[in-house]
Amino acid sequence: MHVRDLTQFLAELSENNNRAWFVMNKPRYDILRAEFLELVIRLIGEITRFDPAVAACNPKKALFRINRDMRFSHDKNPYKTTFSAAITASGLKRPSQGGGPMYYFHVNADGMLRIAAGEYIPPIDRLRAIRQQIVSDNIGFSKLIKNKKLIGSYNGLQIGEQLVRPPKGFDAASPHIDYIRLKSFLVRREQPINKMLGEAMEKELIASFKDAYPLVSWLRQINTFE
Repeated sequence: MHVRDLTQFLAELSENNNRAWFVMNKPRYDILRAEFLELVIRLIGEITRFDPAVAACNPKKALFRINRDMRFSHDKNPYKTTFSAAITASGLKRPSQGGGPMYYFHVNADGMLRIAAGEYIPPIDRLRAIRQQIVSDNIGFSKLIKNKKLIGSYNGLQIGEQLVRPPKGFDAASPHIDYIRLKSFLVRREQPINKMLGEAMEKELIASFKDAYPLVSWLRQINTFE
């Protein structure tokens, strides 16, 4: 993966986010897209070593399209300025599809690599099931949030968007109520990649995903997505 070429292409795209520029630079995009697909294929193979459940993930379907859905957006730029992928056991990468926990990464136009794992804003039924699992598996969840690899790589489970009050049916005095109020259950971090070669980025992704496996495994025990 030619990381510098990719970030340069995305930086130029962010400055020229229009169809004419994209069509003119389509050969560059096709080469970079093919390289990105090869990276995802290798990642699936390496992740399978510690998480065999992802072995059947279709690498082509793991990639997100660069075209933006502008139907309901005020932002009318036609293209995303990231290359991104989500590797899941189900092969489904969107929460609305009930795909379950995922390993996600993207490279953006600012030369940043985002690495994440878990579930981002899952559907309401799935969200409720996760919250119920926190209550019923109090000991297991306590071990999860204290996991040294999760803390070392990601500073623990992300405390992001959450409800002001406990969700309906959950006691405010429940253990881990701050986590029960969360709308997403994931770990995430970012780092610059402008000086990182493709092989180094690949190793970083594999190691980071391995560190996130305890969260993915815990979430996968909640089988509402099957």
